[in-house]
Amino acid sequence: MAPGVPRSGDAMFASVEHVNVEIFTLTYGAIVRQLLADLEEVEEVNKQLEQMGYNIGIRLVDEFLAKCNVLRCVDFRETAEVIAKVGFKMFLGLSASVTNWDAEGTCCSMVLEDNPLVDSVELPDTCQGLYYCNILSGVIRGALEMVSMKTEVTWARDMLRGDDAFELQVKLLKQVPEENPYKDDE
Repeated sequence: MAPGVPRSGDAMFASVEHVNVEIFTLTYGAIVRQLLADLEEVEEVNKQLEQMGYNIGIRLVDEFLAKCNVLRCVDFRETAEVIAKVGFKMFLGLSASVTNWDAEGTCCSMVLEDNPLVDSVELPDTCQGLYYCNILSGVIRGALEMVSMKTEVTWARDMLRGDDAFELQVKLLKQVPEENPYKDDE
């Protein structure tokens, strides 16, 4: 966990106002269903969900940084841990474990321990190429871009597609130099 994180993800989740999980999952399901009706192509829906998530992620990072008082993470590895242990917990009430690091420390997996977005979801045969939770990959990509990390986030395993877990692969493509670098006051 990053130094300077004063409260755990559990404490952050408890202190923020949140929406009823059932209402959230039903609303998300309605959005996905409407996208499927409007766009008709599953791959286009995947792109739209990822883009929606990206737009959310670039906005969520400000709230996350303001409420968590996180000091600047040292590297990608530390950043991934903060997202998995604090970010997911703060916004969704769930945790993820970070595993499968490559030798360079630029690629890892985030395995979700629970996924409220898929409660009561079953994909019909016509939607087998759909990454129903693709909004999450966009959120991660958008948030990381706001902290100067260009990434590629893809689904490695998806329980709606018959896998044994929900696993996102997060790959750091490049660290973007900041124009106005943040300075710690230590």
